[in-house]
Amino acid sequence: MTSARAIVLDIEGTTTPIAFVKDVLFPFARRSAAAFLAEHRHEPEVEADLALLAEERARESPDVAPPPESSDPLPYLFWLMDRDRKSTALKALQGRMWRDGYESGALVGQVYPDVAPALARFRAAGVDVSIFSSGSVLAQRLLFAHTNAGDLRPFLTAWFDTTTGGKKESASYARIASELRLEPRQVLFVSDVPEELDAAKQAGMDVALCVRPGTPEPIQSRHRILRSLEEI
Repeated sequence: MTSARAIVLDIEGTTTPIAFVKDVLFPFARRSAAAFLAEHRHEPEVEADLALLAEERARESPDVAPPPESSDPLPYLFWLMDRDRKSTALKALQGRMWRDGYESGALVGQVYPDVAPALARFRAAGVDVSIFSSGSVLAQRLLFAHTNAGDLRPFLTAWFDTTTGGKKESASYARIASELRLEPRQVLFVSDVPEELDAAKQAGMDVALCVRPGTPEPIQSRHRILRSLEEI
């Protein structure tokens, strides 16, 4: 694995406990949504997110029974949250809600203890590290700017979200390698989701499955297993 010229990391279950995302970030956004929209919905960036949200709602199949189309975005927003949908509009709006929480000190990003030392070691070795997460780039930057280990953004080179493509689509990883100006074989992708690793491997990347404490131990894995970034 040390032959990689760049490393791309997932967040949830790889750098950050799933419980922080599920039990802290998601509930914070849900509690904040109504007040956030009341205060910010006429700002250009939020208006653009809401327009994208309306487009996504218009494309929904009646078979999945989404809320009726409405000028009030909250019912559809909550419907997406309940299903943990990887909606680009939802993720953008959540990131803006979390920004208020991080800046006020109500939120502190959580990373596993091995993350900060590993990032420093990769940087010292001349290996660039990037993030690919379904959360928006804004949300990613906020989390790593306000972690329990300090501001980790100086150790990170690039940020990728669903605007690059789906995390289970091989084309997304080809685009990431191109953005990094590397061949896919020169990049190591680390995630806790085997289907994401399948897509990255199909694109030609080296891959490793991250298995953290509290996550199910695979009975058999088609990918190499890491239990800490210290193993890279």
